[in-house]
Amino acid sequence: MKNSLLLYSVFIAVCTISCKDETAELPAEKAKIEVIKSLPFKTISLTDLEAFKEVSANWKVAWKAYIDRTDPRKLLTDPGTGILVNLPDNENHGNLFSEFEHGDIELELDVMLPKGSNSGLYLQGRYELQLFDSWGVAESGHGDMGGIYQRWDPGRGQGNEGYEGVAPRTNAAKAPGLWQHIKVIFHAPRFDELGNKVQNANFKQVWLNGALIHENVEVLGPTRGAALQGEKSLGPLMIQGDHGSVAFKDIRYKLYNQDIVFLVDMSVTAYNNKEVKLPSLDSLTPLGKLRTDSLSAELVGEGRPQTILNFEGFMGIPKTGKYIFDFKVNGGGGVLLIKNDTIVNLDGDYRLDSLGYGNVHLERGMVPFTLIYNKHRPWTKGFSLEVEGPEVEKHALHAPGSLDLSRGGPEEAIMVEPEDANVVQRSFMMHKGYKRTHCLSVGTQIGIHYAYDLANGSLLKVWNGPFLDVTQMWHGRGEKQLGVPGGFTVSFHGAPQVALLKDSDDPWPDDIREEDGFRLLGYELNASGLPTISYEQGTAVIEDQLIPSDQQRNFKREVRIKGDKAIWFKLADGEGIEKLPDGSFMINNEGYFIDFPTAGGPLPLIRSVEGKEELVVEVPAGEHELTYNIIW
Repeated sequence: MKNSLLLYSVFIAVCTISCKDETAELPAEKAKIEVIKSLPFKTISLTDLEAFKEVSANWKVAWKAYIDRTDPRKLLTDPGTGILVNLPDNENHGNLFSEFEHGDIELELDVMLPKGSNSGLYLQGRYELQLFDSWGVAESGHGDMGGIYQRWDPGRGQGNEGYEGVAPRTNAAKAPGLWQHIKVIFHAPRFDELGNKVQNANFKQVWLNGALIHENVEVLGPTRGAALQGEKSLGPLMIQGDHGSVAFKDIRYKLYNQDIVFLVDMSVTAYNNKEVKLPSLDSLTPLGKLRTDSLSAELVGEGRPQTILNFEGFMGIPKTGKYIFDFKVNGGGGVLLIKNDTIVNLDGDYRLDSLGYGNVHLERGMVPFTLIYNKHRPWTKGFSLEVEGPEVEKHALHAPGSLDLSRGGPEEAIMVEPEDANVVQRSFMMHKGYKRTHCLSVGTQIGIHYAYDLANGSLLKVWNGPFLDVTQMWHGRGEKQLGVPGGFTVSFHGAPQVALLKDSDDPWPDDIREEDGFRLLGYELNASGLPTISYEQGTAVIEDQLIPSDQQRNFKREVRIKGDKAIWFKLADGEGIEKLPDGSFMINNEGYFIDFPTAGGPLPLIRSVEGKEELVVEVPAGEHELTYNIIW
């Protein structure tokens, strides 16, 4: 036991990641810590079609896929590899089947649909997740983007053939021609030794463009259009090819069996403690030791006691390989040791958004572990421990009641909504892992909203749906002061919007530079309650206003710049920026369009700087107006 007590104070960099709150808010590259959060995916190669069987002529690989927004029903391609494209016609419209078969699977991919197009992902060739151009649909149904399609039985009578379809929770579909990201965790049906089904197929989670649209949806049987009837433990992934043009890229997956890591022969010893850092347990008098069958913070007594729980036992490891552990504490500290090696070190004062990941190679069989939980905060309680392994889906090792959030957040979110008028709300806001402290969020009655960083004059996010979750501004002491967008969100670069560059190759600053002379002048609300934000950059004065469209998911942005020297304006950056045939630009990393009119005034250019592409405009001296649309 003494060896274990010594080890928990040692930080072993190769197998533990731990960060205080302020470090956890930084991107990994800024914190200079490699955070390994999950095991790698397998990738379907799209250099050719060898990953699929019996390929019909409507399927091919391409280098690029895009639409002409003047004729968005067409899907255009450039020759090459890396993108899977379906271009069906009357003679060639076959479905596509993967060579691999799957049971439980975690699947991620990007998909692009032209206007009005239709396709589908059939898990095991039987259960369809609908792919459909649903941009602008007010109320999504099972046949819209991300819907779990209905089953079909002609025997139910005319008009009643379709049943059991499930609509997505929210319409997170992007505009036609944009890449959209899908993540699915699917569980295959279970069968007993005689082949009788004992558990239905289940869409555990479906995410569309970062929005959770399904959770724990059972499917009682194959949906309409299934290629394979009946139900089995395994089946291929099928992509529908007979309905419309569609493109895919970055298709990756993890296959899971039904194994889990389990805990046995556990005991827990409790100690009184008020210290933030773990003391030597040998210096404390135990309150008691008992056998337990669960990891749970509920073993802490009532009355807000400050307590250490020291769990010891064995983990059953189902398969040899690398395992990723995710340890979190809800205010307090803790350490996880396996075979006397420190795997995760959270010794100190940590919260749920702290990073507590550790990875370790384990042999199949029983391995000893120690988990020490230090509840030194009297007002918060709880911890969680989750694990992922080879063909082992990430799952909880802690008891369901262990993570007590009753002191960390109410069950019902506190929402600000623009019910009777447009609304502006000041708050902190997380943006790409970093906390912004001078944010202005603007909610419109149209239902599309945006957030702006007043500290550097930069548009941060746009979204549609519910406006702003301000729970973390009001609950308890409101320490975090965070506003959280309530709907499907697209984020922008977040760097200063304007800069004084030497030339077109000068790197764009990440933050406001003192020599650029940024100064916020304030904002003024118009008759509709929408702000025009004004600031100075050097000798230039910039006025910035966003006007929502009442017909599309679209903001018109009007920027007026007045100065005595040239200044640069940054519209977007990303992994790739493509100029489309109609003159608009597609920003690939976040997936949105910039529609920049070409009539008069300065024009944008695409430049490559430090490994990324940027869309920028050089604005000459004088008075100029930049007007463009942001469409997503």
